[in-house]
Amino acid sequence: MRNAGFGALAGLAGGLVFGGVMVQIGFLPTVAAIVRTDSSVVGFAVHLLIAAIVGGVFGLLVARQRELLFWGLAYGVLWWFLGPLTLLPLLLGRPVAWDVATAQALVPSLLGHLAYGAVAAAVLALTARGERRVGPGILVRASVAGLVVAPVLGLGWNGLIVGVLLGASYAVVFGDPGEGGGPALVRGAAFGFAWWVLASVTVAPLLAGRGLQWTPDAVRTAVVSLPGFLLLGAGTALLTGWLGGLSRAVFSDDVRHALEGRLAGGRVISVWHGVIAGLAGGAIFTGVMVAVGFLPTVATLVGSESEAVGLVIHLLISQVVGITYAVFFRRRSFDPASGIGWGVSYGFLWWVLGNLALLPVLLGEAPRWDAAALAGSFPSLVGHLAYGAVLGLVYQRLEERVGPWHQSRSEAAAARAAARHEQTLSAAPALWSLTACVALLIPILVS
Repeated sequence: MRNAGFGALAGLAGGLVFGGVMVQIGFLPTVAAIVRTDSSVVGFAVHLLIAAIVGGVFGLLVARQRELLFWGLAYGVLWWFLGPLTLLPLLLGRPVAWDVATAQALVPSLLGHLAYGAVAAAVLALTARGERRVGPGILVRASVAGLVVAPVLGLGWNGLIVGVLLGASYAVVFGDPGEGGGPALVRGAAFGFAWWVLASVTVAPLLAGRGLQWTPDAVRTAVVSLPGFLLLGAGTALLTGWLGGLSRAVFSDDVRHALEGRLAGGRVISVWHGVIAGLAGGAIFTGVMVAVGFLPTVATLVGSESEAVGLVIHLLISQVVGITYAVFFRRRSFDPASGIGWGVSYGFLWWVLGNLALLPVLLGEAPRWDAAALAGSFPSLVGHLAYGAVLGLVYQRLEERVGPWHQSRSEAAAARAAARHEQTLSAAPALWSLTACVALLIPILVS
């Protein structure tokens, strides 16, 4: 009951923020229709009641979790689908609204649900868990990291300011997670998405005197900065870890999860696992590339237009990405679910970094991040997600087969189970869920 009470209080706080948005977009009469009226006042009361109930459920669900921001954002997206797209039409006697056109019309509601989840998570963290103390060291490192990576936004001095603010807020919200480079990349990319909603979609129009611009057209225009914010967040998180200790953050084993006495040359074995897993993922990705006729484009990287050459280059790139996965995510997946989660998240990140940024640059063009380019790259996004799923799963299964020589199978399984439980209490499952949600929302944001 204590967790539910704190959750309901947090839900009310999020509901007040979301309610202000609903006033702006004129959605309160629709909510009031649930109780057969069109009064905005009644709609606001019903909205707050729902916000408190949903918040109470959130408090119960995340009672054991240590980090709440990404759980709140994922929970907001979930209730956007359950609420205005599913339950609200049913309560009003209509069919569910699961088509892209309706989802696009409800983009302001999506942003409102994200705001609700973020505010509810923040209030719940403060009321139930107390204030987080942030050391000056991590604050300086994260701010410097944001400043260094900020030019990726291409916004000049404004971009540098955004980079510093993103880095500082990263330190305040997360402190020093003490995780490896791979989880940091995924965490940073998700944080970059949150900052895109805050800075590019919300604050920038307000500072320009245009008011709250959460319309589908305005969001479609702002999506040109989304890849930059994703890369800014990922780069800031990774560089923050590097500045805090390169060996501990990326290449060294996490002492909490480590199994001592691992086979000599284990890192070399891990690299070979990455090669095999990357090749398996690349084989799956090949089907998508053949279907959309993209292999000749890949072949142009070496001055050819042959599909056979494109296939060879594609499989080589797949193995290189698999090696980087082995470096960043070694001993971070403890079961098939976590392997797929990290793999899909890494595949999405490589869609942003590879297909949207590096590939155009290598072909002598500037990165094209506008809505039309993102819409045209959607088949590649599907391929990257499939590649990542296979990469993560195969790598996890291969890595699980290699255990410490001095431990029995039962001891290794017990250590793996403890590490899996520890990861479940972190933000990792929420990061996987939020990354998948962002990937699925791309067509709605850019179509």
